[in-house]
Amino acid sequence: MDPARSAEKVEKLKAMLERCELCPRKCLVDRTAGERGFCGLGADIVMDCAIVHHGEEPPLSGRRGAGTIFFSSCNLRCIYCQNYQISHDIRGERMDSAALAHVMLSLQEKHCHNVEPVTPTPQTPQIMEALLMARERGLKLPFVYNCGGYEEPEIIKLLDGMVDIYLPDFKYGVETDGQLFSEAKNYPAYAVASIREMVRQVGDTLELEGDAARKGVLIRHLVLPGGVENSFEVLRLIRKEISPKVSLSIMAQYTPTPAVARHPVLGRRITRKEYERVIDYAYDLGFENIFAQEVSNRHLSPDFAKDKPFEW
Repeated sequence: MDPARSAEKVEKLKAMLERCELCPRKCLVDRTAGERGFCGLGADIVMDCAIVHHGEEPPLSGRRGAGTIFFSSCNLRCIYCQNYQISHDIRGERMDSAALAHVMLSLQEKHCHNVEPVTPTPQTPQIMEALLMARERGLKLPFVYNCGGYEEPEIIKLLDGMVDIYLPDFKYGVETDGQLFSEAKNYPAYAVASIREMVRQVGDTLELEGDAARKGVLIRHLVLPGGVENSFEVLRLIRKEISPKVSLSIMAQYTPTPAVARHPVLGRRITRKEYERVIDYAYDLGFENIFAQEVSNRHLSPDFAKDKPFEW
């Protein structure tokens, strides 16, 4: 990471808070003056918690855990989001970039394999400023950008040289699903373009050091009930537009939240048959690096009202 160039990029990102276009919604509000767009955030960092997380994919959690930082709000707010307690609300500790840099360094002191901000998109300028501060103070861990896939490619370009591992979702291959469940216009196009830029920066494979990733891209896809065709289209787009070599995490953990408990489509868990059809299709398309899950009735949604949200 070139400190001088990175500092210039961070200043460009921070300037965007005055006319926010950090994501495809392009609200164009002045967050530094108290105006609020879709995410409802101002210019402060709002962090819910920072934990040593052992529940991520094996190359991220490794043996010592991922240093996961959960931020408040989101630029998607999917109606079924398992993190709805923090993604659909603005709650948590308000802090500046120096304080967040201290959080990052504390995760290194706990021997985490990486620093992983979750839903960083609306707070990218402040998070990247904190990263530079932490690097100056001795942070050596890989930086993982864990985002929802609804990204502005020009913003991702500004992260070149600062992000080591990209962990994007690719939620929707069917555009109408993105509009229906996340109010996200043109989700597939933005996901393809932004992830393609991520691959350009760090490559289409995961580079490991021991049992933990140091660099690369891992694309997540959550299989939704009744959404097999959407999943097929996601996989086709990744294969055709991005790379067949990229690592995939195909997730079976969908659990209906209270908001969608009575939803005609989203009000149930996925079936084993639905999930296996998606996994089989991924292999049929030639993907080889796939992380899969068991289909079960276990309740896997975190509870951010607890000190340890992922303790079931």
